[in-house]
Amino acid sequence: MRVVVTGQGRVGLPLAVRAAEVGHRVVGYDVDEHRIKRLTAGESYVADVPAARLRPLLESGAYRPSTDPADVEGFDVAVITVPAPLRDGAPDLSRVESSAMLLARHLRPGATVVLESTGYPGTTEELLAPLLEEGSGLAAGPDFHLGCSPERIDRGDPARRLENTPKVVSGLGPAALAAVDGFYRQLVERTVPVSSCRQAELTRLLECGFRQVNTALVNELAMFAHDLGLDLREAIDAAAVQPFGHPRFTPGPGADGPCLPIDPACLPWRSQRALGQSFRLVELANEVNGRMPEYVVRRLTAALDERRRPVRGSRVLLLGPSYAGDAGGSGATPTARIAELLTRAGAEVRIACPHPDGGPFASAARVEATPGELAAADAVVLLTDHEDVDDRAVTRHARYVLDCRRRPAGAAVEVL
Repeated sequence: MRVVVTGQGRVGLPLAVRAAEVGHRVVGYDVDEHRIKRLTAGESYVADVPAARLRPLLESGAYRPSTDPADVEGFDVAVITVPAPLRDGAPDLSRVESSAMLLARHLRPGATVVLESTGYPGTTEELLAPLLEEGSGLAAGPDFHLGCSPERIDRGDPARRLENTPKVVSGLGPAALAAVDGFYRQLVERTVPVSSCRQAELTRLLECGFRQVNTALVNELAMFAHDLGLDLREAIDAAAVQPFGHPRFTPGPGADGPCLPIDPACLPWRSQRALGQSFRLVELANEVNGRMPEYVVRRLTAALDERRRPVRGSRVLLLGPSYAGDAGGSGATPTARIAELLTRAGAEVRIACPHPDGGPFASAARVEATPGELAAADAVVLLTDHEDVDDRAVTRHARYVLDCRRRPAGAAVEVL
């Protein structure tokens, strides 16, 4: 089949590559010209898709990156994977809308359109369907198939890939569900059909809300335990041996994923808009996790004060700005806020990340975590637990380390 994937980021690129690998002719469409130039040159910026996997598909023509809207023409299946960020507390679905209007111009009878981008329950039916119908003159159901299959990407875990992660699928009607399910069955080991697109959208928000609430719990406990002189990590280790009802969560400098706090915010927004009710638990979790960058800066300030070093004029090295270990991508991470607060306080902030898509940040210089760079810093803050960050080098050369991920051990290391 001829497949179009709009958005060639951390979700769209692995999907497009996988579809090409199983035999489809794939166009990876993106409005970012720089991104498309890199892909055309065989250079990947997504850790899940190494260049060695990308280049054979480019050479064979199975995968073609493009910024040209004309290349969307003639698709059998189109998947929307563009970002849906927050704007003033509400999901910004403008990129989803733009993708829908582009696809509508080339929509043919019998084709299938799938939404992977996160939205509120009702996005596929209330937003996407009318745009596709208006732009094409076709009707969802009788003329073309429309469905939703929320993205599930666990970056930073090499064992968890697109193809071995169960995929929730849905469609507007039985025929659409069969078309969406049939497409994804070629890409992944297991699909999980649900009864409607709204159910699929709710499933995604449940998954992200669960992570957000539990992350907030351990983050708040970290602040509480520190003030009482207790070791939360020891309690987490002890609780983790419970054989029932206790998934392991650990504290960090904020929300620990590219979709946190963005995706869970759809729940309180939709609840307020549709029902006139607040979604208090998720709102509180968003608030707790949103305060963690300020807490990290307070802990760092106190540690520098103890060493007779004011924040103003101090050199601070932030290690690993991406949201998860062994992953790139800095969107929605707390690093930018931490860097901003430290810069505002007068610190000289530098950021080191072993992954090429872990930045950039406007308020800080990008550097490598060399022994000289570590030794020159008044404080090193470990934000992400990348395996290729040399913990021994950090403890050997750094004068003080605030460890937000429980990695290095040593006399100069303080755990968040």
